[in-house]
Amino acid sequence: MEEAAILDFMRGHIARGNSAEPLYRRVEMALAEAIHSSRLKRGAVIPSERTLCAALSMSRVTIRRAIEDLEREGLLHRRHGAKTVVSSRLEKSLSTMTSFSEDMRSRGLEPGCIWISKETARPSPAEMMALGISGGDQIARLKRIRTADDMPIAIETAALPVRFLPKPTAVGASLYQALEARGAMPVRAVQRMQSTPITPEEARLLEAPADTSLLVVERRCFLEDGQIVEFTQTKYRGDVYDFVIELHR
Repeated sequence: MEEAAILDFMRGHIARGNSAEPLYRRVEMALAEAIHSSRLKRGAVIPSERTLCAALSMSRVTIRRAIEDLEREGLLHRRHGAKTVVSSRLEKSLSTMTSFSEDMRSRGLEPGCIWISKETARPSPAEMMALGISGGDQIARLKRIRTADDMPIAIETAALPVRFLPKPTAVGASLYQALEARGAMPVRAVQRMQSTPITPEEARLLEAPADTSLLVVERRCFLEDGQIVEFTQTKYRGDVYDFVIELHR
């Protein structure tokens, strides 16, 4: 939505609002409604403080307080260079075994990937332990950047015994499609999660601030007969990704 239309929407929302509310609160509610109604989409840059002041005939103090409140609530994020954008935070359920693409499409986002490498190699010590193989075995290792609406979200490294994926270079957009075609689709998984600082190289690949934390998820996937088919480590941007667990009594 163009900036002029956003400003018109905000002026109308404020005019129809409760005049007893403080001015900063009315601006805050107008911006929040523009976000919730998708007039301002994820990652969109909101009008500058100066533009909002002029369009709404309000002081810089009023506008800034409204924006700061929405930042604290997680709806807005101030980028380097003073641009303020609509937060792109995404949620991932830990209670179901879904692919990245399924997660993104369920949120109305277009999943994508940027391949870094597809290779056959010897396993690292961590891959040996996770897959239950020896150092003399071969693995297929796939490394890529996962994106949502072209925004880098995570770095994913998948390792599989080569008997399940003898030609990693043949994998297209979906690893699970390749596994399903070979009758090696996993049916259950075990995951663990931890937080780690981002490295300069990871910050470059993810186009993330240098002080971003990464949420690291390690997943071991199993076939029906108990064989370990996949070990994947995914490093998610902590500034845009949340993990959610639904609990039942």
